[in-house]
Amino acid sequence: MLDTRPRVLDLFSCAGGAAVGYRLAGFDVDGCDIAHRPRYPFAYYRGDALEYLDRLITTGEIERYALVHASPPCQAKNTLTVGTNASQGWGGTHEDLVAPTRALLDASGLPSVLEQPNGRAEIRKDLTLCGVLFGLGVLRHRNFELGRWSTAKPRHVKHDGYVRGWRHGIYRDGPYLAAYGDGGGKATVPEMQTAMGITWTDVREELTEAIPPAYTKWIGSAFLMSRQEVLFA
Repeated sequence: MLDTRPRVLDLFSCAGGAAVGYRLAGFDVDGCDIAHRPRYPFAYYRGDALEYLDRLITTGEIERYALVHASPPCQAKNTLTVGTNASQGWGGTHEDLVAPTRALLDASGLPSVLEQPNGRAEIRKDLTLCGVLFGLGVLRHRNFELGRWSTAKPRHVKHDGYVRGWRHGIYRDGPYLAAYGDGGGKATVPEMQTAMGITWTDVREELTEAIPPAYTKWIGSAFLMSRQEVLFA
C-alpha cells in the first residue's frame, strides 16, 4: 500500500523536536542541518539549510513537500541572549538568518512555518505557543510566522507559578524548569527530557535549543485541518 502522508521539510532541524511533532500530526519528515545530528530520528541532509532549500527550489524537488518548517539560528535577537549581552557588556556577533530564510520560503511557493523564540526577531507572531498550553514542565515561548496559510491563534494560558532557579540574585522554586544553560537551579538533562517530551537525545545543547514536539503536533494538525477546509469549501 502506498504511503499517502504529506511530507514536511524541516530546515535547521537540530535534534528533531519539531520533526517528531509533525510526525505525530501525520507527516513524513525530512530534515536538514549543518551540524552532525546522529540522534535526529528521521532522514536528513547534512549541509547549509538555505543552500539546500535553494537547490530544491531550482531543481523542482521542493514539489514533493506539502509544508516547509524553518527554525533559523536565533541567538542574535532572542530574549536570553540580548539580555545577557546587555548585562555583561558583550557585543552581539551572531548572524541573523530570518530575512534570507523568509525570502526562500516565499520563493518555494509552499505553505511554510518560520519559528523564532521570544525576543527581537522580526517575524509576524501569527502563533505564540507556550508549554503551559500543553501541560508541559517548561514555558518555552515560541513564535511562528505562517506563510500561505493561517489558523486561529490559541489563547495564552496563565502561568501558575515561577520558573525554578536563580534570577537577579533571588532563588525561587516553581513548577516550571529552566531548560537552558547549566547550574543555578537549571534543569538537569533527565528533567528537560521529561518536561519537553523528548527522549531520543540526551545532549544538553540539543535539548536547550529544542522545540517541544507538542508545539508542531498542534501546528501540523492545524495545517492539515486548514487544507481539508479548502478542499471541501
